Amino acid sequence: MRAVIYDHYGGPEKLRVSRIEIPEPKKDEVRVKISACAVNLSDWEYLLGSPFYTRLIGGLFRPRSRVLGSDIVGVIDKLGSDVSEREVGQRIMGDFVMTRGGFAEYACVPVGETAIVLDGLTDEVAACLPQAGGIAVTGTSELKGGARLLINGAGGGSGTMALQLAKAAGVHVTAVDNDKKIEWLKSLGADEVFDYRKFNFAESGRKWDVILDMVATRGPSEIARVLADDGVYKAVGGSVPVLLSLAVGGRLRSRRHSIGILTVPSGRALTEHVARLALEGQITPHLDSVLPLTSVPEALSRTGHGEVRGKIVIRP
Repeated sequence: MRAVIYDHYGGPEKLRVSRIEIPEPKKDEVRVKISACAVNLSDWEYLLGSPFYTRLIGGLFRPRSRVLGSDIVGVIDKLGSDVSEREVGQRIMGDFVMTRGGFAEYACVPVGETAIVLDGLTDEVAACLPQAGGIAVTGTSELKGGARLLINGAGGGSGTMALQLAKAAGVHVTAVDNDKKIEWLKSLGADEVFDYRKFNFAESGRKWDVILDMVATRGPSEIARVLADDGVYKAVGGSVPVLLSLAVGGRLRSRRHSIGILTVPSGRALTEHVARLALEGQITPHLDSVLPLTSVPEALSRTGHGEVRGKIVIRP
């Protein structure tokens, strides 16, 4: 089969399209003929081997899995020996971030993480939902009408869906991203949009009830200055030192605030919930583009550098 593979950590130049053996499912896995796979920031991190926690999961000195891509949609074509809850021919979706393998024609994935794709969802839309939609739903789950929310890195897949959910809840949304996304984010409903290069929200003198930070770069003391009383800050990603400072320092200084890392209960239940929201029209992923396998290096580079409006989907 054709797949985009890499053998060493680094940039997009480490990737190549190659022919490799079609994988065989383990006893608790199903093999999927892939229809679509979304590109996530986590794919970029696993390619670079940075932040360091990606190496703890994916291989300390070199990647254990040669194929990236975790938000997979496809049709089951083979069952593992112990699998009874799924059938060949079913269309499934899921965030298989621990195994990956989506930038290929076939992948083997844990059956327990698979969700059936609901009728009415296209392959491309379904691929955008598991990881990014899960972050958006979890990150906005406690919002109340009238609250003030800041989304840092609002123009990606998670940010745009979080924006939709927040506006539906009657929340005032401040969106922060690069200058090329300002007018676009306004068109999606953001109440105000700032270029992160010109607007440092931690030094703005303003306060928010909730801050959802897609790429954390600030410690708890900076964050505490811009949180309202009983305010909540959740970091989705960032470097290990910053995340550690938020996890530890946030607890030490959080009598009036909640400062920490967003914990997303990834798995079948959350994927099914996000899919239902999409089918009901409560969230709509924004497709930047749909590209072939040969464009994976470009897609990862654009995602890693914050150039994508919403999501890119790969169709092998």
